[in-house]
Amino acid sequence: MPRYKLTIAYDGTEFVGWQKQEPPATEHPTLPTLEHRGEDGRERVALRTVQHVVEQAVRETVREPVDVVGASRTDSGVHAKGQVAAFTSHPDPERGVGWPAERGTDTLVRALNSRLPRDVLVHKAEIVDESFNPIGGAVEKEYTYTIVAGPVRPLWDRSYVFHTWYELDGPRMKAAAAALVGEHDFAAFASANHGRKTTVRTVFTCDVSEQAGDSEKRFVIRVRGNGFLYNMVRIIAGTIMEAGRSSEQGVPRITPEQITTALANGDRTLAGPTLPPQGLRLEWVRYG
Repeated sequence: MPRYKLTIAYDGTEFVGWQKQEPPATEHPTLPTLEHRGEDGRERVALRTVQHVVEQAVRETVREPVDVVGASRTDSGVHAKGQVAAFTSHPDPERGVGWPAERGTDTLVRALNSRLPRDVLVHKAEIVDESFNPIGGAVEKEYTYTIVAGPVRPLWDRSYVFHTWYELDGPRMKAAAAALVGEHDFAAFASANHGRKTTVRTVFTCDVSEQAGDSEKRFVIRVRGNGFLYNMVRIIAGTIMEAGRSSEQGVPRITPEQITTALANGDRTLAGPTLPPQGLRLEWVRYG
């Protein structure tokens, strides 16, 4: 029973996130209903999620009803360069189902990509131990958030960056990012419905790179940690952006000292706004 690890990239623009969602059909009357019903007996529909389309491609390829589990529940509109997912196959030559190891992972990748929509791509497939857990086994992840600041809004990459008209100060943003490094209680940097037992996380690195253009500045915030809370990276990005902004009096809207205070007392009002999803991308997930 080989277990396969998939490394997946996707453009999240037209997806409602990674996680499968099957709401009642009455909420989406224009979508086709599923063959199965919910526990309440009501008809269900499948929203367009990355997990759903990948799982459908895998099931068509291996011809068995496998479940595909992903490492990170990226939100609607969020992109990924290195999402990780896994499934276990149960080959049965007599019935012609499953994907035996001898068929090869390169062939599996080609077969999956031929069945996936154009906004999803499997980069790599590997055979892993049967105990491999893409969620619980992850030891660190890296996200990037890209902000474009300037008087001209971006056109061609507008689905992959967040644009602000405000002028931003790079050195102040770097100082704010540095204040987030370490093991902290990130309650002030998470949505209220984060659904986790603890809000303590470790951020290994948080930095900001700056690239100047003819009429814009592009800032890439790179955050690497052992785990992230719901909307945590988007709130970190909003906080760092506000640190780069100045008030009418010319002082920073958020200082590193305020960030330290927010970490200490969990006050969400001391952190910045939750930036939109399109600037966020999951870069990679590493396992021990």
